[in-house]
This record gives sequence, C-alpha cells and structure tokens, in this order.
Amino acid sequence: MEYLCSPWRGKYVIGGEREEGCVFCRLADEGGEGEILLRTDHWYVTLNAFPYTNGHLLLVAREHAAWLCQLSREARAELGPLLARLERLLQSAYGPDGMNIGVNFGAAGGAGIPGHLHVHLVPRWVGDTNFMSAIGNTRVLPEALNDSFTRLRRCLEAMDREPETDRE
Repeated sequence: MEYLCSPWRGKYVIGGEREEGCVFCRLADEGGEGEILLRTDHWYVTLNAFPYTNGHLLLVAREHAAWLCQLSREARAELGPLLARLERLLQSAYGPDGMNIGVNFGAAGGAGIPGHLHVHLVPRWVGDTNFMSAIGNTRVLPEALNDSFTRLRRCLEAMDREPETDRE
C-alpha cells in the first residue's frame, strides 16, 4: 500500500489556534524570502498555503480592504497588468492547459479570509480532478510548496531579464 503525505495541510485540516490580527497584513509586513514571491506598489504575491494545484498563487492587496471597490484607484489599476504577468509566469513554469481566477467577497461569498481582498490564480490541467478531490476531500500535489516557490522564482527572474513588450 502506498501513502500520500501532505503535512503542510495538517493545520488546515485539524484547525488549532488562530493568530490575532490579519494574516495577510502580517505577511505583508513580516514575509521574507521564501514567502513573498513578488512585491509591487499595491500588491504582493505568495503561494497559497493550502493549494488546489501546484503553482496556486494569491495576489494580496497591500491595503486592508474587503472589497475591490474599497481599494485605491492605483491598486485597482495595477491588478490587470499584474494578473497578465502572473499568467505568463505560470505558463512558463508549469505549462497548464488552463487557469482559474477567483475572488471571493465576504464570508457569504466564500472568502476564507473575508476582511482582506485577495485573488486566486490557479493553473489547471485536463484531468487534474479525480476521486481524491471529489470523494476523498484530499488534494494530491506532486511538488512541495518550497519547490514550487523555487521554480516560480527562477521563472520570474528569467522573465525580468527579458525585454519589455507592449503587452506588459
């Protein structure tokens, strides 16, 4: 019999003590190498700690706001180009067949952290769902989070060395 281990999901499954304050604000202030993939003027990018697939990114607003309409005009303007850049990054790093972009507003809208706006960018592959997710309530990821971070960081650095195009 083979075993599938994903120890980083233990905190999510078991629950446990919750830290005070906003996890996204804390990460913006304290996140270091290995946690923050990219910082811009109004957003930062990190890997989802409880991903659906490898490369599942979170774009987190630096402003503590629950709704898109509450963000500054500058933060909203930066979102589109940042999503396009990260789409290219995921294509380069993983070659997915498709992607999902998701924003959940408020607890009723499905937001796990309803007080701080964040955007999910999830690479997808044909056939990436199976019985483990459907009936086993378990996701199987072939790559550890720190390996995903390293892969994405290398691809991002390579992209940054490329000349800018009109589409950026």
